[in-house]
Amino acid sequence: MIKFLTEKKNSNFMRLWSAQLISQFGDRIHQLALVGLIAERKGVSATSLAKLLAFTILPVFIIQPIAGVFVDRWDRRTTLFVCDLARGLLVLSIPLVFMHFDAMLPIYIVVFLAFCFSRFYVPAKMSIIPDIVEQESLITANSMVTSTGMIAFVMGCALGGVLVEGLGSRAGFIIDALSFFLSGGIVYSIATKKPLKIDKDVILKKGKDLVGEIKQSVWAEFKEGFAYLFKNKEIRFIASMLFVLLAAAGAIYVVIIVFIQHSFNSTTKHLGVLAVSLGVGLFLGVILYGRWGKKSSWQKTIFFCLVAGGIMLILFSIIVKAYPNIWIAMLLACFLGMIVGPIFIVSNTMVHVVSDDRMRGKVFSFLEIVIHFAFLTTMLISSWLAKYVSEQSILITTGLVFAFIGTIGYLRFTNPLFRGRVPN
Repeated sequence: MIKFLTEKKNSNFMRLWSAQLISQFGDRIHQLALVGLIAERKGVSATSLAKLLAFTILPVFIIQPIAGVFVDRWDRRTTLFVCDLARGLLVLSIPLVFMHFDAMLPIYIVVFLAFCFSRFYVPAKMSIIPDIVEQESLITANSMVTSTGMIAFVMGCALGGVLVEGLGSRAGFIIDALSFFLSGGIVYSIATKKPLKIDKDVILKKGKDLVGEIKQSVWAEFKEGFAYLFKNKEIRFIASMLFVLLAAAGAIYVVIIVFIQHSFNSTTKHLGVLAVSLGVGLFLGVILYGRWGKKSSWQKTIFFCLVAGGIMLILFSIIVKAYPNIWIAMLLACFLGMIVGPIFIVSNTMVHVVSDDRMRGKVFSFLEIVIHFAFLTTMLISSWLAKYVSEQSILITTGLVFAFIGTIGYLRFTNPLFRGRVPN
């Protein structure tokens, strides 16, 4: 992968990869800063964490349905730059302005607005990859993009857990804002056929385009995009698998945070350490699949990872509850990451292979809606259930459902009687 990054023909991808590494590093610190802020003001609670996270997910349903349409029309590099700049300014306003007030509502609004810009950033980032790498390098490029998140996850959690615990949440927000500004500068340097000219006229033009295009043909393209998605069986398959994966992630997300805080009697320190272990595992899973998994069936890989991931989640919840030893917990978290990491590479690569260029942004926007709907729904349900049942019970139940769905899917795909019903 180092050779791939250093090749001259991949210099633009190297810039994109570096920008993503920096901004996602800041995001992990930002995430822990939000957890720390809630703990400082509200105390440890699954409900309060779920409320905050809801503001990060709501933009998916408000903005994402039209984001893909505009990403396919706008220059993708310009979109990435403007999103980085706007998110940096918004995040910086939290420690400089809104943390001076006791009310949480202004912070919720800032978080909501920052994630509105993220709804444009994600499909633009994923859609620009085939524009800057050759088709035969897509699997390698997607492995690198996924591994970027893993590296940033590890680095951000390792530093963020200790930093927020020791210095408070304010420092985390400042670092995240600076990471956005630096990421935007690197994106600015990506070479394209059209020169990148950023000034107030560009931003104003995008605003005018937004209004004008909504009045004209956005709705038509929106309907066209969804018709394309539902006719493509491979994309439907990817969407269903990501729905399952993110439903499980949503069900355990706030619950496992509280589970770890209670098990180790800390706010963010042990949470950060275990997040590092999970990130290391995700990174190793991505690397191993990128090197040896190319010959394996995409569908078999996804189903196997679902089964093994469910089993590992059950083991984690039982063992950590009985023996709250940080080293054992780190090892289990690492194995869990290794198991589920390949799912994301497979899904992104399948989308790149089967999607038309003019539909790519819409496809990734559609997938963002699917996975965030799954995540938000199960997160709210599990945070409500946490009032009545133990966190461990929720984790075990989620693992069982996860493994059951993966088993049924694997048997269905490998059984000749059903193989024709699953995309090949």
